[in-house]
Amino acid sequence: MRFAGFPSNDTKEFETGCGSPGLKKMSLMRVVTVFAAQGEPEMRIFRTSVGAIIAPLFHPPVFAQAGTAGAGEAIEEIVVEGTRLGQLAAESGTSVSIIDSGELEALGFNFAVDALAAAPGVTINQNGAFGGLASVRIRGAASEQTLVLVDGVPVNDPSSPGGGYNFARFDSGLIERIEILKGPQSSLWGSDAIGGVVSIVTSQPEPGTSGSVYADYGSFATRHGGASVGHAGEAGDFRLSGTVMSSDGISKADEANGNSEKDGFESRSLSAKGGLDLSGGMRLQANLLTTTSDSDFDSFSFGAQGSVADGDENSEAEEITANVSLTLPALDGRLEHLFLTGYSAIDRQNFSAGASTFSAEGQRAVFRYQGTWSIDESNTLAFGAEREQLESSNEDLSIDGLFAVHEFKPAANVTLTGGLRSDRHERFGSELTARLGAAVDLNPNLILRASWGNGFKAPTLFQSTFFCCGATEPNSGLKPESSSAVDAGFEWTADDGRALFGLTAFSQSTENMINFSFAGGGYENIAMVDSTGVEIHGGIAISASMRLNANYAFIDATDGAGDPLIRIPRHSGDLSLDFNAGGAFSGRLLLRHNGSEPDRSVSVGNWTRFDLSGRYRISERVEIFARLENLLDEHYQQILGYGTPGRSGSIGARMRF
Repeated sequence: MRFAGFPSNDTKEFETGCGSPGLKKMSLMRVVTVFAAQGEPEMRIFRTSVGAIIAPLFHPPVFAQAGTAGAGEAIEEIVVEGTRLGQLAAESGTSVSIIDSGELEALGFNFAVDALAAAPGVTINQNGAFGGLASVRIRGAASEQTLVLVDGVPVNDPSSPGGGYNFARFDSGLIERIEILKGPQSSLWGSDAIGGVVSIVTSQPEPGTSGSVYADYGSFATRHGGASVGHAGEAGDFRLSGTVMSSDGISKADEANGNSEKDGFESRSLSAKGGLDLSGGMRLQANLLTTTSDSDFDSFSFGAQGSVADGDENSEAEEITANVSLTLPALDGRLEHLFLTGYSAIDRQNFSAGASTFSAEGQRAVFRYQGTWSIDESNTLAFGAEREQLESSNEDLSIDGLFAVHEFKPAANVTLTGGLRSDRHERFGSELTARLGAAVDLNPNLILRASWGNGFKAPTLFQSTFFCCGATEPNSGLKPESSSAVDAGFEWTADDGRALFGLTAFSQSTENMINFSFAGGGYENIAMVDSTGVEIHGGIAISASMRLNANYAFIDATDGAGDPLIRIPRHSGDLSLDFNAGGAFSGRLLLRHNGSEPDRSVSVGNWTRFDLSGRYRISERVEIFARLENLLDEHYQQILGYGTPGRSGSIGARMRF
């Protein structure tokens, strides 16, 4: 039995009027089927309610990134903006992985979600390639517990049930760098940062006038290209860049199960940013990012593996993120005032056989002031206030926050960081969160770091207003989720920089996890969820032109009953061999392993995939590049019932000017 009008696999919604204003009605069976095909945590919700149910290879979390510094060079010069203080990575007690534009090019992935999987402790799940819902989980936390920032603006979807972010449409060609802050970061960024933060900075203008254009063509009639132009001078700077992609795709439902219909995908993205350098050191900055996409997907089907099979479904989405900021220096540059206004919005439409079946709109605005005061050589203080306004389905709410972060250096080799934040949620009252971190350079080769933090996530607009299944009103006793976590680790670098090794152990607990209950007719809080594990990374230069890098993560994530959380592999890791022949030719052989993971009442098997990417520089301005994925034609699934591409590849060229 199939439901042709089933909502998109792209962050499904309840289409019901059962107490949730502005949404369409739908039957209880349709509610069940929505959850049955949902991603995590909705799949965990369905299982519980009805019983149906790597630091990047060249980028260890605290070492220099490829394309930024030499391999193995300690990252004293890498600044982590996501800490609010703009701390040097070597001085941050926070466990962070950084992926820069050079590493994104080396990996060769078209979309950011595939690159994120290279950071240890980060798990991705996608409901089918080419536009399927893509979620990111950090150290076992739910995808909705990861706050996503684009140029400092929160972009999590307020119109989705859990308020998560869909990474499926973010083109890597628009990205300057990605910072992944692990563990609760609510003391820095408030609600939604209970499990971690993914901070994305779009491409920056370069000194002088510059630009580039590239295009590639590959398997499944996949066409991808982009162009950029920019200028930076004494008066200011600007950069315009855009990307387009189209693909015939593969069947979202696994072709091995008899699904032969191809599900295509198209996307178009535009990034614009610019700034004026005013008198007295003031700067006025504006950023804009827009994406439109059109993705085919498959239908819910009883009896099929993963309850998904061929169907004529389609999802269209429009996303926008923008901000304007003004920076004012004071006290001879020791104090910097930042005023920022940001906005993000998403509009989604789902269709079945050409007929509209579902729509959702969400908006969020942020108004922020931050002061950063360099008190003296030993003390730096960041402080500020912000107001966030969310709107979806004719419902809205606001959150007001006050925060302070202090960096103290009692000695040249010791950095201590403490943060405190108070948030006042319009519906759920006030929450106080804190974070402590320490980094110690025992010697030029060895860094120790540790951190503790707590966090909270308020129920979303949907969770706090939805009810059904015989209930007469939403659950008025619904509480925010809360978490507490600790981690500790070290990084070691050889004297000559040819070898490095790092290890981080972590433990995190989440209380009052929000869960949907059919019996209760709405959302409720459930018992604690625990996650513990270890992240390991390392690398060694085999020769002047070859380097071997590896990372591994062990994650033991369980619910209150001791059952493993679905779609979290206990074991995962990457192994890569990088080759660089004097700059003219470079390449990477990547082995990616994902251990078996529970999914509903069964397990999705482990898989190992080999990818090969390379580029040849014809001149300083022109290069050709190629990529082969899944070299051994491994058949595997990321989510039960959903297929992944077999052996495939692409070839392209890039010109810079």
